[in-house]
Amino acid sequence: MAAPAPSPSVAFGLNVDPHAAGLPTAARIAEIADTAGLDYVGIQDHPYQADFLDTFTLITWLASRTRSVRFFPNVANLALRPPTMLAKQAASIDVLSGGRVELGLGSGGFVDAIAGMGGPRRSPGTARAALGEAVDIIRAAWAGQPYAYEGAHHTVPGTRPGPRPAHDIAIWLGVMGPKALALLGAKADGWSVSSPYVPPERLPGLNAIIDDAARDAGRDPARLTRLYNVMGTVVPTAHDPFNGPVEHWADTLAEAHTAHGMNTFVFWPGRDRERQARIFADEVVPAVRARLG
Repeated sequence: MAAPAPSPSVAFGLNVDPHAAGLPTAARIAEIADTAGLDYVGIQDHPYQADFLDTFTLITWLASRTRSVRFFPNVANLALRPPTMLAKQAASIDVLSGGRVELGLGSGGFVDAIAGMGGPRRSPGTARAALGEAVDIIRAAWAGQPYAYEGAHHTVPGTRPGPRPAHDIAIWLGVMGPKALALLGAKADGWSVSSPYVPPERLPGLNAIIDDAARDAGRDPARLTRLYNVMGTVVPTAHDPFNGPVEHWADTLAEAHTAHGMNTFVFWPGRDRERQARIFADEVVPAVRARLG
C-alpha cells in the first residue's frame, strides 16, 4: 500500500549527504525525519564525487530503515543516468518502499566532471531539450505499456517497461533559467531550488515564469510543488534569512510560503548536521506550522 500523501499545504524535510564515511549520520538524520513526522529526505546526486555513495542505492538502504518518510534524489543527474533506467530505478524503489519515492531531476550542471565519467558534454540549450525529452520517456515508462520514443537526444526503439510504481511518482525539476522554468511549468510536477542560488527576493519572478507556462499548457499552477532547499543554521542571533534563532527561521519560512508560494522546505544544515536537523524538526517546523495555522 502506498504511503499517505504529504500535507497539501506545506511539507518539510531534511537533507542527507551521501558521504560513504557518513553512513551512521545519514541513518540518524533519516530517522529524525521519520520519527518527527516530516515528509521528505532529499539526497544530492553527484556520481563523480569519489567519496559519495550512489544516491539511489543510499535511498534504498535508508527507505528500508524507515517507515513513513519519503525520499527523493535532489536532483538526479540526467547526463549520467539514462531516462529509461531512471524510471526503472525510481519505480523499483517505490515498490520496495511502499510508495515513498519522488523523482528530483536535473540536466547535470558540472559538465567537465560529467564528461570525465564518460557522459555527454551538453550545452545549456541541449541539456534543457534532453531534460524535456526525459520527462516524456519517464512518464511513458511508468504508464506500464510498451512504447517507443524518437527524440533529438534520447531514443527508445521499443521497450516493455515495468514494474509500475506503487504510487504516482512526482517529477520535480532542479532548474533556474527562464526557458527551463517554462519547461517545468508545462511538463513537470514541481520545482526544486536552493536558497544560495535563488534567495527569497528572486522567487516571485521565477515563480511567475512557472505559473505562466503552466496556464499556457492548461495546467493549474497551484498543484505544483515549490520545494525550497534552505541552507543555513539555527543559531541564537539572526544574521540573514537562513541563519538565526528558531523564531527567525519560522518567520522566514512562513513568509516564503505566504508571500512567495513555496510549499515544501528541505533543511540543509551548514554545520553540526545531526543536532541542527533535530532542532529544525522539533522546534522550527512546529513554529512554522503554528504561524500558518
